[in-house]
Amino acid sequence: MFEFSVHKKQKGSLARTGTFKTPHGEIKTPVFMPVGTKATVKTLCKHDLQMLNPDIILAITYHLYLRPGENLVKKMGGLHKWMNWNKPILTDSGGFQVFSLAKTNPHKKSEMKVSVKIDEKGVQFKSHLDGSKHYFTPEKAMKIQGDLGADIIMAFDECAPADSSKEYF
Repeated sequence: MFEFSVHKKQKGSLARTGTFKTPHGEIKTPVFMPVGTKATVKTLCKHDLQMLNPDIILAITYHLYLRPGENLVKKMGGLHKWMNWNKPILTDSGGFQVFSLAKTNPHKKSEMKVSVKIDEKGVQFKSHLDGSKHYFTPEKAMKIQGDLGADIIMAFDECAPADSSKEYF
């Protein structure tokens, strides 16, 4: 039950307002989306968050995968029960965190202690928590997000450094 309807368009631009329907409720766009990095919005208490009345919260796949793990969240009834949140949840793919939390730049061969290795199928990375090795493919990132029970899941992304070549981008 996903549906997006446009309510109003601005002439001369691509700006528009609309409603995105999900199994856990409607999201009015444009939208304010608080970030619940590890399935909690740390800067606000629950009362303040309820007063803001956001239509959706973002949770970060990378952090939830490493701790507590998507299998435990799934076993406990998914993110909605885990967070005690009955509105839509969007999960990112984890790609930004895989690259931003890397100890060195995986795109520069001269750097010796690379914690991220990219190949044609995915990326191997070391946990920023304990150094354990993990491997994400686009398919695995989607499965993790599905197991977390998100309403909206994002495709796995590679965050190329700003100094990458045009060919690499």
